[in-house]
Amino acid sequence: MKKLLKFIFNIFKWAGKSVTILRNLIINLVFFGSIIILAAALMLSTKKVQEPVLTANTGLILSLAGQVVEEKENIDPFNDLFNEAMGVENPYQEILLQDILDAVNHAAIDSNISYLLLDMERLNGIGLPQMEAIGQALDNFKKSGKKVLAAEDYYRQDQYYLASYASEIILNPMGKVDLHGFGLYRLYFREALDRLKVNYHIFRVGTHKSAIEPLIRDDMSPEDKEQNNRLLAALWSDYTAKITSMRRLAADALDDYANHLPENLAQTGGDTARLALDKGLVDKLMTRVELEKYLNTLSERDEKGRGKTIKMKKYLTTFTRKYTEKENSNIGLIVAQGMILPGEQPPGTIGGDTLAKTIRKARQDKAIKAVVLRIDSGGGSAFASEIIRQELLALKDAGKKVVVSMGNTAASGGYWIASAADEIWASPTTITGSIGIFGAIPTFEGSLASLGVYGDGVGTTAISSGIGITRPLSDELEKTIQLSVEHGYNTFIDIVAEGRNMPPERVEELAGGRIYDGVQAKQLGLVDYNGGLEDAVRSAAKLAGIEKKYKAVYIRKPLTMKEKILQQFSSSLAALLPERHSDSVLSLIHRAIAPAREVLLLKDPHGVYARSLAADELARGAIR
Repeated sequence: MKKLLKFIFNIFKWAGKSVTILRNLIINLVFFGSIIILAAALMLSTKKVQEPVLTANTGLILSLAGQVVEEKENIDPFNDLFNEAMGVENPYQEILLQDILDAVNHAAIDSNISYLLLDMERLNGIGLPQMEAIGQALDNFKKSGKKVLAAEDYYRQDQYYLASYASEIILNPMGKVDLHGFGLYRLYFREALDRLKVNYHIFRVGTHKSAIEPLIRDDMSPEDKEQNNRLLAALWSDYTAKITSMRRLAADALDDYANHLPENLAQTGGDTARLALDKGLVDKLMTRVELEKYLNTLSERDEKGRGKTIKMKKYLTTFTRKYTEKENSNIGLIVAQGMILPGEQPPGTIGGDTLAKTIRKARQDKAIKAVVLRIDSGGGSAFASEIIRQELLALKDAGKKVVVSMGNTAASGGYWIASAADEIWASPTTITGSIGIFGAIPTFEGSLASLGVYGDGVGTTAISSGIGITRPLSDELEKTIQLSVEHGYNTFIDIVAEGRNMPPERVEELAGGRIYDGVQAKQLGLVDYNGGLEDAVRSAAKLAGIEKKYKAVYIRKPLTMKEKILQQFSSSLAALLPERHSDSVLSLIHRAIAPAREVLLLKDPHGVYARSLAADELARGAIR
């Protein structure tokens, strides 16, 4: 028996030693691996990466891979190495709108570029205002006498909009053009929350503030349906008008294509590619092999007999990008993209303190005479929005002009910020407005009680229980929060009335959470002009009296030493890795959990939010 016990003891003893050795080995590997990676980062940062050699008669591949954004989130370059080693392709990477515009606009005047090919297979998110801006750039490129080609196996609605600007649209014989119209559909959770005995305490003002409807209803309210129908119709009308104009089709061609799809398909025996060709949506049907041969005839051949091409990422390294040179600049360009949250926040999210400091930096720069604030946000914290607005007012008090340029959306808290500007520009398809406030606090006393868990206690005042998810809100606390929400709403009304020089009664008529497209917002006086970023920059120069000589430059939050090292390493790595390995695994995970993350991040000090989920949904999700 002793021998058996000793034998068992020795097994565990050696197993423990083995685990310790394995653990130490892993720790050492990670440690030395980190040193190697850091050394590689330093070497790459000091080593000059060879710039691509651009020769005459080269085709530009405009690779639109990932989500088109105004400002990239921070990426982790170390994960790029992991992605590369594992062969992971990240479809959730980001691409800057300005990079796309810079590439197209420079290629139009670059004698070495002979044609442009749209590569949209991995386009993963884009708003109508962004599509309009790219479309205008493509149209200008064609005016230089060069071809724009679109060639895909399959076209989604966002891809086809851009393709409509091409000189030729090519489709795979087994492909399809998917035009089905715009829609907005949500999940509603009231019954599920009731079954789970979750008690959601809702505080809001206005019948059109639909952000909390999924928590209190099982369907879309009549007011929200009316509003969404109106906006979707306006966006669809703009979308179809642009495409039918570019393709020289009848005004109702796309409606007929979508509304009578079964009948139309029956005429081609179910052949979707032939239907697209017959309806004039595409110009040619080509297999991949045929397409490759065709592209090879459009440019010089390399040593392997293939047509010479350069991808957008590498092409961007051959010239100086717009708004990046500080020398002699006198207009500051600040980007505000994402949900608005209190405190310091990373790029891709608007931090109240972060953006306020960036605006303050522009105020303290004597060379800057005007600021253009580019907003792409559905709002967030009312408190953080006001911190930013106060800094914009200080900027104006310093004698500097403020012009807002709205991107895909500038709604609720985004509009709270915009209302302080001297002038507001919006794209015709920008989603804006949503002047309203809400609060939502869940408590789980019912859920816990169903499990036999109860809470109890005593306090010195009627509100000493505070806000806790394990106990109900007291009547006094509920009344307090509702009054706070109403005060926030009235403050919002007064802020817009002051900023837009409107009577508060008129603002009240436009408020209540109602949202508008850019054209309607201009008609109602919520914005001044319809146009893009360049229009806003020109107008800022005119307002500041410097229209004869002006130059805009991005003003960003100063990077920490760590961020500078990572950015340098990331830039060097991007030049060495293949095109498809350019974003982080963490970014992919971040995108996957974005809906839950947004709810968890809401943390206004007063629990009061100026947030429009519908604006974000309409700006991007409805068009795919």
